[in-house]
Amino acid sequence: MPGDIADEELRAALHRAAEMIADYLGKVGDYPVFPGLEPGEVAAQLPDSAPEAGDCLDNILDDYARLIEPNVTHWNHPGFMAYFAITGSGPGILGEALAASLNVNAMLWRTSPAATELEERVCDWLRQMIDLPATFRGHINDTASMSTLLALAAARHRIPGLDVRQRGLAGRPDVPPLIVYQSDQAHSSCDKGAMTLGLGLDNVRRIPSDEGFRMQTAALAEAIDRDRAAGQQPMAVIATLGTTATTSMDPVAEIADLCERQDIWLHVDAAYAGSAAICPELRPGFEGWQRADSVVLNPHKWMFTPVDCSVLLVRDVNHLRAAFSLVPDYLQSDEKETVNLMDLGVQLGRRFRALKLWMVIRAFGVEGLRQRIRQHCRMAAEFASWIERHEDYELAAPVPFSTVCFRWSVGGVPEEQDKMNKKLLTAINAEGPIFLSHAMVADRFTLRLTIGNLKTTSDHVEQAWRLIRAKADGLVSVERS
Repeated sequence: MPGDIADEELRAALHRAAEMIADYLGKVGDYPVFPGLEPGEVAAQLPDSAPEAGDCLDNILDDYARLIEPNVTHWNHPGFMAYFAITGSGPGILGEALAASLNVNAMLWRTSPAATELEERVCDWLRQMIDLPATFRGHINDTASMSTLLALAAARHRIPGLDVRQRGLAGRPDVPPLIVYQSDQAHSSCDKGAMTLGLGLDNVRRIPSDEGFRMQTAALAEAIDRDRAAGQQPMAVIATLGTTATTSMDPVAEIADLCERQDIWLHVDAAYAGSAAICPELRPGFEGWQRADSVVLNPHKWMFTPVDCSVLLVRDVNHLRAAFSLVPDYLQSDEKETVNLMDLGVQLGRRFRALKLWMVIRAFGVEGLRQRIRQHCRMAAEFASWIERHEDYELAAPVPFSTVCFRWSVGGVPEEQDKMNKKLLTAINAEGPIFLSHAMVADRFTLRLTIGNLKTTSDHVEQAWRLIRAKADGLVSVERS
């Protein structure tokens, strides 16, 4: 009778996999961060069709070690300083593995009581850690893109008279354009949310930012007044705490004042920087977010939890429930006073993401998490000081957290400088020990160095600085020859 893999074979493979994981985490710094492949090289080593007969797990693990592990971009590398702060820590990896073995679907309380109640509790731990009021309730999703989408759907549902849940939007002359406001620094997931909900990109207002890349509240107020006068319906404002390019902080307290006067939903995107609010000394920059209707932060960014884990916190969870709860007969249950997580979003199937976050918080403790975030900020501040003191480099934005935006200020007009910075980024990333990303800041090509890996030390940051200068010097030599 066919069944699962034999227990003894599985046990042996799990032991081997545990050794492989521990070995990988111990030696990941020996790999180049980017494997240096050309597109299609991995696919060329894979069969065109699935095998008819099964293979033993040892052979499959051999192929993993040969084909997969060396050929990924190593986000867990101490030299990975691109995009956003990230580490899949040991406790989080352990939680991910155990969640996979349980294989529960936490859609109803009865389909997994522990998964449901742990999610409720660990989200409340997080709420307390970042000092949001007790009225906020948390809900774990895959990414901030989904969390923002759910928040915008709740904002739309809250508008009186629309009844979009029942009547939809198509072909309704009684529904004015629904408008979402965000700064010109906001993440593209906000635009995708508007696209997915049928609002349309034409109804997303990009509010200009100031010299510190923060949304201008006066310009926001003018845009809202202009839209109301034109018969359009303001639906939501998205403020960002820790923007994608520069990690700038919108003036949320001012924006909250405006949203309260105008009765507009305020969503705060703190996907990257929200974790930093566990440090009391970093909290002043978050002032006002306790008055938001919804807040998103990603433990899989700067709280050392493996991808994916995004927490949406809402001030009144009934808005989510009213927008999404739909219970067919086969999911009816007799339990009273229970939370069914499927009622708070679009997903019916729900992974047990709370387990890995719980294990991370338990293993490091709140103070341990704070110490690590503070250390990352200290290293970033030191790197920024090197940039400021060097005549050939310049900071492109303030450094409130652990991300440094900078440019090589090689001589020439801006267009030529941008070309040289692109060449510099390519040369740095081709070398192997570190990996940086870029952003367009004030319409200029800008390099970004983000510190967030638990194994990144001052030595790695110094190595990055030496490599940046060496590659720049090499490019100058080539240009002159």
